[in-house]
Amino acid sequence: MSSTGKSQEFKPFISADKILPEFTLTSIVLGIILAVVFGAANAYLGLKVGMTISASIPAAVISMGVIRGVLRKESILENNMVQTIGSAGESLAAGAIFTLPALYIWMEEWNMGSPDLIAITAIALCGGLLGVLFMVPLRKALIVKEHGVLPYPEGTACAEVLLAGEEGGEKAKITFTGLGVGAAYKFIADGLKLFPSEIEAAIPGYKGAAIGADVLPALLGVGFIIGPKISAYMLGGAVLGWFAFIPLIANIGSMGDIVMYPASVPINELGYWGIWDNYIRYVGAGAVAFGGVFSLIKSLPLIVQTFRDAMKDYSGSTGGNANIRTDHDMSMKMVLIGSLAVVLAMMMLPIIPVGFGGALLIAIFGFFFATVSSRIVGLVGSSSNPVSGMTIATLIITAIIFKASGNDGHTGMIATLTVGAIICIIAAMAGDTSQDLKTGFLVGATPYKQQYGEIIGAIAAALAIGFVLTLLNKAWGFGSSELPAPQATLMRLVIEGVMGGNLPWALVFTGIGVGITVELLGLPVLPIAIGLYLPIHLSTPIMVGGIVRGILDKKLEKSNEETHSIKEKIECGILYASGLIAGEGLVGILLAILAVAGVNLVLDINLGQIGALLFFAALTFSLMRYSLFKQSSSKKL
Repeated sequence: MSSTGKSQEFKPFISADKILPEFTLTSIVLGIILAVVFGAANAYLGLKVGMTISASIPAAVISMGVIRGVLRKESILENNMVQTIGSAGESLAAGAIFTLPALYIWMEEWNMGSPDLIAITAIALCGGLLGVLFMVPLRKALIVKEHGVLPYPEGTACAEVLLAGEEGGEKAKITFTGLGVGAAYKFIADGLKLFPSEIEAAIPGYKGAAIGADVLPALLGVGFIIGPKISAYMLGGAVLGWFAFIPLIANIGSMGDIVMYPASVPINELGYWGIWDNYIRYVGAGAVAFGGVFSLIKSLPLIVQTFRDAMKDYSGSTGGNANIRTDHDMSMKMVLIGSLAVVLAMMMLPIIPVGFGGALLIAIFGFFFATVSSRIVGLVGSSSNPVSGMTIATLIITAIIFKASGNDGHTGMIATLTVGAIICIIAAMAGDTSQDLKTGFLVGATPYKQQYGEIIGAIAAALAIGFVLTLLNKAWGFGSSELPAPQATLMRLVIEGVMGGNLPWALVFTGIGVGITVELLGLPVLPIAIGLYLPIHLSTPIMVGGIVRGILDKKLEKSNEETHSIKEKIECGILYASGLIAGEGLVGILLAILAVAGVNLVLDINLGQIGALLFFAALTFSLMRYSLFKQSSSKKL
């Protein structure tokens, strides 16, 4: 009752009777560019680290910088449209890279070449469109009726950035500076190879133990954005792997010629990288799978309640007064026809290898998880949305159904993965769409225009993602140290485990045991499990970024008078860090193009590990300059 009252009292920043430029050619073109840019950058980041960043705020800031600063136009709704289209690219990329690289790995293993570019695009497009369409009828139930109850943290934060639009020029400059620095650094490190981007050292006197760091801008940026706590959890998982499990296995292996499956050579011949590759990844996979599924189980009461509430509101939520601009959704007829067309296309097109049963599973699971995802992100934010748990649950059920019906072997495994990939993209897209519609609700956007904007962003990102994945795979290969593709290799292990039963189950159950222990200690399983699953080289630079953010967070806790100034420093740091991530991602893709083309840029100079540390220290100082040492605008005045 109270939430409904609040929604009726609520007045958006731009009132319903005011008409401003919104769905313009400028906003569409700029939005598409940012959808492709952030989609590609996030694809590279996710394949390297196993997590992506939200593109809404950086897209909004860049939009304000271009529209207000360059084009001298002023419309908050136009800026909102740009971030709506732009952030769709990031969420579609997240869903795709968590699953589809497994297809590339399999096809290489089975000597089947590489996946068809059109097939990858079609899979991404189906997931992207259904994610938006399934969320549209829920807008009034979740965004309008539950205003004041569901905070939608990212959506609300993005609205605040848009409302502080007069600072757009300065803040856009910070994001572009970060982008330039990240791009230049990545090009010097991995293009010109002036210094190694990966440094490591064995721990003397402690057999099998090693520490290392990938001294790269994206990892530093991720650390600042996720903060000290999550960074420390990730490093904790890595320390468990590299200072406990790997030395333990190395010391047992030194007692004789012990060969342990899945390795085919004795442990004493493997070294710490070999032990990590053959054993620790499976322990980490067990922990990540437990974390994903357990987060889903913990969310079950919320999921059931959400679904019940949404179904109750479904018929009523499609009504409303379409004559009021801020209450006008895409027509239900369009939603139904669009959804049906996509499901029928999946059933009939051989390029989407799911068949009738798979398309039916996608329609049921997709609708369910889109509803769940839309509400969960409203409560806890997109970063805590258990998408990997939803995907693992879908893969297990689908694999069991397909195997029972005789659809196993290579075709059954590909069909199972395709179902999981589309579900993963649906859940990620529905969560992003609801955050964007919350931003629109607060600033006074026109819902149906935003919903069409989401579809445009999904189409643009889907057309780009197949090219990006194929390119990155050709350049470095998924599952390599350059691109570990953690979630996708986990999804592959889940399907192979159900279909073929050929997993080293003792190692997987060790990981599940670690997950249970962490859960009993009251700590979050997923970041610790991801830290265990990935090399320590990724967690150490993330921790450096986390420490810089932690200093500001500590100041914020203690300070009463300077709260505004410290919050501004954190915001500037996040924008600079987002720029670092985007810059590295874009140059990563440029280097992949050059690698595939056979272009060699390597200089004869190599500054070694000391040079790498000095460059990374300078990079860290640049982040501190735009966050910790940033002068607040109030002081300048």
